[in-house]
Amino acid sequence: MMSKILVFYGSYRSDRQGIRLARFLIDSLSDRGHDVELVDARTVGLPILDRMFKEYPAGEAPAAMASLARKIVAADGFVFVTGEYNWGVQPGLKNLTDHFLEEWFFRPAGIVSYSAGRLAGARAASAWHPTLSEMGMVVVPSTVAVGQIGKSLAEDGTPTEESLEAIGRALERFAADLEWWMDAAAAQRAVKKPPY
Repeated sequence: MMSKILVFYGSYRSDRQGIRLARFLIDSLSDRGHDVELVDARTVGLPILDRMFKEYPAGEAPAAMASLARKIVAADGFVFVTGEYNWGVQPGLKNLTDHFLEEWFFRPAGIVSYSAGRLAGARAASAWHPTLSEMGMVVVPSTVAVGQIGKSLAEDGTPTEESLEAIGRALERFAADLEWWMDAAAAQRAVKKPPY
């Protein structure tokens, strides 16, 4: 079943390596028959959080925020691509995510992490899990973690020969996991309205 998936990426750095991983995910999930869209925090350009989308009177939220709120509500699932900054999450991605709350509810999310080093952003992924759960998403247990991002993926998002097998294997399990939860959530929404 085709699903609408939003891939969120949050680096504001001038030499962004993680965009390679976001491109890989978009291509891979699209090849599996899904409607996939990149949400790049730097491009969306929301300010540092002052008011959440829900705190604006109807019709008065900034246009970029209102547009993104509609996309989040219409999506079947989410993928968060996160680098690791000093053992924590990327501030740009966290800021973008915090502008919304109810819009996220009752949909699955997957976490994909990366770093320039060998730990592949594992600590950032661990930090994201309770954050996304608190925001009403079901976080799928499978992940994709890519270390030495500059050597593992080419600029266009194609895995290098050395990383192809490992990344492909991780992606296959991750995508199947996310698909199962998106299908389950859609089936449940069809028979019963979410409780809040």
